[in-house]
Amino acid sequence: QVQLVESGGGLVQPGGALRLSCTASTSIFPTYHMGWYRQAPGKQREPVALIGRSGWTNYADSVKGRFTISRDNAKNTVDLQMNSLKPEDTAVYYCYAKRVTGLQDDYWGQGTQVTVSS
Repeated sequence: QVQLVESGGGLVQPGGALRLSCTASTSIFPTYHMGWYRQAPGKQREPVALIGRSGWTNYADSVKGRFTISRDNAKNTVDLQMNSLKPEDTAVYYCYAKRVTGLQDDYWGQGTQVTVSS
């Protein structure tokens, strides 16, 4: 199993930027696909951006062109660069790992709060 720890959340004004980082306790390559989810108050947790071990990426329509996900397999980290932030981006953001082989289990970080407000 893998433990995930997020950092980088905080309060930012609309139009601002934040960079979230997730550090995994074990090697993420080639075992895990990685990603970021978010959950706003009163809403279900939703995928924001995913990145596979081969480097493919997938973004929610609401963040395309604004967010960029990346992974550094040597450092066992996954980052989410968030630009042009909007109030509707306010949510708890969770790092996500999916084991590619075996049981294909899902793993989650504890979450980090992102608040976009003036």
